[in-house]
Amino acid sequence: MTNPGKALPEGATSFARIQAGMAKRRAAERRFKMLGRLAVSVGLLFLSVLLISIVSKGYTAFWQTQMRIDVVLAAEDIDPEGTRNAETLRKADYSSLIKQSMRDMFPEVSGRRDKFALYGLVSNGAAFDLRDKVMADPSLIGTKVSLWVPADDDVDMLMKGHIDRNAAEDDRRIKDNVLGWINQLEAEDRLELRFNIDFFTKGDSRDPELAGIRGALMGTIFTLIVTLSLSFPLGVAAAVYLEEFAPKNKWTDLIEVNINNLAAVPSIVFGLLGLAVFINVFGLPRSAPLLGGLVLTLMTLPTIIIASRAALKSVPPSIRDAALGIGASPMQATLYHVIPLALPGMLTGTIIGMAQALGETAPLLMIGMVAFIADVPQGVFDPSTALPVQIYLWADSPERAYVERTSAAIMVLLGFLALMNLVAVLLRKRFERRW
Repeated sequence: MTNPGKALPEGATSFARIQAGMAKRRAAERRFKMLGRLAVSVGLLFLSVLLISIVSKGYTAFWQTQMRIDVVLAAEDIDPEGTRNAETLRKADYSSLIKQSMRDMFPEVSGRRDKFALYGLVSNGAAFDLRDKVMADPSLIGTKVSLWVPADDDVDMLMKGHIDRNAAEDDRRIKDNVLGWINQLEAEDRLELRFNIDFFTKGDSRDPELAGIRGALMGTIFTLIVTLSLSFPLGVAAAVYLEEFAPKNKWTDLIEVNINNLAAVPSIVFGLLGLAVFINVFGLPRSAPLLGGLVLTLMTLPTIIIASRAALKSVPPSIRDAALGIGASPMQATLYHVIPLALPGMLTGTIIGMAQALGETAPLLMIGMVAFIADVPQGVFDPSTALPVQIYLWADSPERAYVERTSAAIMVLLGFLALMNLVAVLLRKRFERRW
């Protein structure tokens, strides 16, 4: 075969020239394939590094250090009158009972500062857990109960290995005397890592060991429900009109250009629009899923319209012609023949738009959903935050325990996104038809 790197002699045949050209094209094709494989490999490498980093930092958040304490539920401290009134039981000083339990376990501890450090081994949520236990079963009053309660975040970090026990005292958050108490608790089997159910069932908290994602998750679900309820029918209706019924003139061309431009507008602009219109003009409540859903609807509409129009264009013209040929009106042909065939593409575009909305933070920050919300929202009008905003807030917190919770929340968010994309694939396979 002729060497493609050298010039061909004057008398070279046309066949030799064709062979030389084919050799060059094949070499170029091999280089292109190699570059493509290299690009995919690099992308997968960076994705793997990212996922490994997130999982390695966040999987420990699904486990929480629990401490077993023995509490004397003296009647004179909880219900001195013996009425067993729910309000009386709720207002009792359970925190003092927890402190007394800690003093009983470490009677040698004296001094105000040492006692304060001793009480700090237990989370502030221990008193609420004890209160709930007593209110659920008032017959416990007057007895001594053994209760597993959350340990403080520093104890939790030590048990998970995030704090080096062998480091110098000045180089770790836990002092030597506190470390000795923890070692004693471990020796007595009073410390144990358990599945952190509170991470999924509680809202945000100033104490890392008590912080959960339920409030943010419910806020995200309510926000997406509002977004889906508005963006899907509006987007599909707009796409059907523009593609099937709108006259082709300069006005529809202008609308199409603006829709394409809106799809590229930064999301924070939609947040500013929501702040100016929905809050300042219409007076909607700040930090509510209803407001967040309206803003995200504006952001996802262009994506849904573009995807729906593409799905309508993919339907063969013969379908329309056949329907019209047997006497169907244009509306009937569109509703009963075109839209059902375009529905898989419409659903896929909608879910992709919803997945994009799920990961947005900037527009929600502009409308006040960055506020600290400890209560779990019960509806679209209740103050709430969203999961991406919760991740943003935790990432800005200085405590080491929030680092693992940030990564764990990211894992939940990525799982939610993967689930939505899986639903899109399944819907496409379920409704797709081949011609």
